[in-house]
Amino acid sequence: VGTHTHVPTADCRLLRHGTAYCTDAGLCGARDSVIGDDIQAVLTKFQTQMPTRLAPAEGPAVINGVLVEADDTTRRAVRIERVDREVG
Repeated sequence: VGTHTHVPTADCRLLRHGTAYCTDAGLCGARDSVIGDDIQAVLTKFQTQMPTRLAPAEGPAVINGVLVEADDTTRRAVRIERVDREVG
């Protein structure tokens, strides 16, 4: 499962021999943000090109991920499902 913080690829699938695959699970962070960071802080950093610490954005959040079910005996994946939730 890829864990990059951008838009989920939504390409979850089971591969041969019981491997669950997803290129990018997506973001866990503020919905109205730049990959989880405060929008204005990101714009200022980009415009000034000055190094600065970015604060996490506040507000409603999204949780993107995957749920993988494995066979207890073979320990191979039998199901993979996207998880997309909005909280707050």
